[in-house]
Amino acid sequence: MIVKKLHESGIRSEHAYAAAFASIGLSVISWCVSLSVEKKGEERADRWGIFVGEWAPTFFGLGLALHNYEK
Repeated sequence: MIVKKLHESGIRSEHAYAAAFASIGLSVISWCVSLSVEKKGEERADRWGIFVGEWAPTFFGLGLALHNYEK
C-alpha cells in the first residue's frame, strides 16, 4: 500500500498539504516567469501554469489519504 509506505518513510499529511499549497504558488510563479522570459506567448505560459497546477490535487489527495491512515 502506497500510503502505508509513505507514512513509514516519515511523510505526514501536513507535508502533502504543504506541497499542495506550494504547487499552487509555483504554478503562478511558473506562469509569470514563462510569460516574461520565454517570449513564446501567453499560450505557452498557460501550459506551464496548468502543468504545475495539476500537481495540487494530487498532493491534496495524498494528504487526505495520509490523514485517514493516521487516524
